[in-house]
Amino acid sequence: MNGPASVAIIGAGIAGLACARRLADAGLAVAVFDKGRGIGGRMATRRMGAGIDHGAQYFTARGAHFQAQVADWLAAGVVAGWDAPAAVGRSGPAYVGVPGMTAPAQALARGLAVTIGFTVTQIVRRDGGWSLATADRPDGETRRFDAVVLAVPWPQAGALVTATGVAWPVVTPVYAPCWALLLAGGGGLAGLPDVMAPDDPVIAWVARGSAKPGRGGGPETAIVHATPDWSRAHLEEPGDTVAAALMDRLQQLAGPVVAEEAVAHRWRYALVEQAAGLPCLWDGTALLGACGDWCLGGRVEAAFDSGRALAVRVMADLGTGRPG
Repeated sequence: MNGPASVAIIGAGIAGLACARRLADAGLAVAVFDKGRGIGGRMATRRMGAGIDHGAQYFTARGAHFQAQVADWLAAGVVAGWDAPAAVGRSGPAYVGVPGMTAPAQALARGLAVTIGFTVTQIVRRDGGWSLATADRPDGETRRFDAVVLAVPWPQAGALVTATGVAWPVVTPVYAPCWALLLAGGGGLAGLPDVMAPDDPVIAWVARGSAKPGRGGGPETAIVHATPDWSRAHLEEPGDTVAAALMDRLQQLAGPVVAEEAVAHRWRYALVEQAAGLPCLWDGTALLGACGDWCLGGRVEAAFDSGRALAVRVMADLGTGRPG
């Protein structure tokens, strides 16, 4: 093998970026690909108003590795503590990205080779390595990688693995979807509580954007998350229909709400209700692995830990790019 081993990482959420960061720091040649318009996965901020965190709302840190990472982010100013979840019975301490939830992902990605808007349709085993197929290049692009990491929801990762013929253990993580309603502008949003977690069959969570630390300027924003059951029941309905239904329910719960923009966003794989119960998957012969919050549980920290765990397995078989 001439030079450091090369690893393609499909998925630029926290799991993929945590894996990529550790591999790159060890000297491996890492390339990250994501089909979205940005990085961070469900740690997402939409450019509406002053910016809306429409995926993960906050995260906690329980284990030593993630606590150390959060401490680094706090020192860098890309994370801040947020006490609002405690007001609705959520355990803390809680943290948010600053100025948006994508900020920690952007910090992990600094210096990495990341390609967005890149949809992988198949991973192709060829000449002792891997190439990535897309709709434009169904036989695989010209770049060759020694190993591939799949850091995407399991239904997507599992489909890519099955097509390769690589035999993996059977895992059955279970996801819940979530419809999110993004609101921006209008004087009515300022009257909403900082956070709400109502005991309601339709709405699970409401938060005003300006209630979070590090937010400021621009029109007021708010996010509404539907419950898993309601989201399942309405999963395939048009976004406009979902937005109207969620706005109607919000007004029933919180009084008159006026917004200049109201957009529904569907998270098909939002919440891990049942994890696979293992840190990651790795085939040291095929040099193919997978990681994500579906491995250990539906938290940001679980995704981070899964990505780090897979990086250890990759380095055990590929070594590092550091001399000596």
